[in-house]
Amino acid sequence: MRADRSYLYDKTYNFMNTTHHTHSCVHDTVSSVGANNFGMNDRIKRLRRQTFEAQPSLSIERALIETRFYQENYGKYPIPILRALNFLEICKRKTIYIGEDELIVGERGPRPKAVPTFPELTCHSVEDLHILNTRELQRYTISQEDIDTYEREVIPYWKGRTQRERIFSHVPKEWKEAYEVGMFTEFMEQRAPGHTALDGKVYQYGLLDLKKRIEGELSALDFMNDPEATDKQEELTAMSISCDAAILLAERHADLADEMSLTEKDPRRAAELRKIAEVCRRVPAHAPRTYWEAIQMYWFVHLGTITELNGWDAMNPGHFDQHLAPFYEKEIAAGTLTRDEAKELMSCFFIKVNNHTAPPKVGITAKESGTYNDFTNLNIGGIRADGSDGVSEVSYIMLETIEELHILQPGSAIHVSARTPERFLRAGCKVIRQGHGYPSVFNPDVYVQELMRQGKSLRDAREGGCSGCIEVGAFGKEAYVLTGYLNVPKILEVTLHKGVYPVIGRKVGL
Repeated sequence: MRADRSYLYDKTYNFMNTTHHTHSCVHDTVSSVGANNFGMNDRIKRLRRQTFEAQPSLSIERALIETRFYQENYGKYPIPILRALNFLEICKRKTIYIGEDELIVGERGPRPKAVPTFPELTCHSVEDLHILNTRELQRYTISQEDIDTYEREVIPYWKGRTQRERIFSHVPKEWKEAYEVGMFTEFMEQRAPGHTALDGKVYQYGLLDLKKRIEGELSALDFMNDPEATDKQEELTAMSISCDAAILLAERHADLADEMSLTEKDPRRAAELRKIAEVCRRVPAHAPRTYWEAIQMYWFVHLGTITELNGWDAMNPGHFDQHLAPFYEKEIAAGTLTRDEAKELMSCFFIKVNNHTAPPKVGITAKESGTYNDFTNLNIGGIRADGSDGVSEVSYIMLETIEELHILQPGSAIHVSARTPERFLRAGCKVIRQGHGYPSVFNPDVYVQELMRQGKSLRDAREGGCSGCIEVGAFGKEAYVLTGYLNVPKILEVTLHKGVYPVIGRKVGL
């Protein structure tokens, strides 16, 4: 019996994937009829079709950059600084992609749905790569040339060095036996421990602002009296380097956009490319000023996090509508943005999220589906930090985008409190009744009390919500250190057999 949460997501994707790869005529029907296309402009229709038609693939580019970096630098730096310098190296060398029609830019791999591997976490075998390339459902394509390169350059270096192997070498025998019989599952077979959700900091401060704060913390360290001063110095230095890496990644996108604009024959697209370059030179180095910059700011932070290491449930923007609303309202009032333009940018963001499939598991079988999506979860509505209603026009734009695009990611949840307008509740129900499974529904009046019972302040609890699948927490104030799922039916089975797993007759429990 499978006890992990990915099952329902897998069933959803397997249907979509089978439709796409096996029955192209049915896929066309799903694409054109399964969503309300009437609200989409031509750009969004093209981008949506591209994200449907893109074949998930594995990219070995990140693994090669990282392996060569570690071969040259391991042991020369403290681990936090080593990891930050590795992230900087990836941002310097990774392929930069800007697709036709795109307004929000940035991919974790060299192209949409090309997902990198993370050998420092857990390293795929040659057998894994062959299975992924050939299985019928949830296939990740990879060339034989890349498999040969991976076998020659990546696998030998990481053997015995991965995070998963190092942890397994330190846990007690009883822990290993419980894992081997499946009393808990999914232990770093696919992702690093932990995920998190953001509050509003990235819309108020640029990374250069954060670097100044880091410099202040470094200068205030007391090496004479604080026994943790050296550890703090290493971590703060690594944070500063990571800011440099994310800024460099954005600047490379700006450079590419400028280059593309010089050869673009369509004057309108050339102007868009120049605008993309302008946005990328602004964020994430500086705080965003506009709605477009705010969305791109979040996306670069999101992209940087999931590129540096593949955390479980990736990254979540928290109350995305509440963070974007001030930018939207200011520009609407100034006449520099229309509602249709705002919705187009939101649709581009949704499609960008959908382009990011989850890195596949190691040790897989041909029949095993694994988790396909990256669990980016958008919170919509709810309440603000002061307890007032959090619904804005951006909330309705997001609901319309969900209804029209009908894509697997991002996930979404409407938050309905006693203060929520009935109009918003009805708009949310209109999307829910399509039967897509999204948005889910959360009640802030309940989870705020739950978070306060856990010790959160009232303000932090109100700024919280759900991330990943259904985890509730205080956004921007905590991380969810998550790996492995308890297989409760198996624990019950073992307990009823006096601690013996009956299939193999081994004592693994109390």
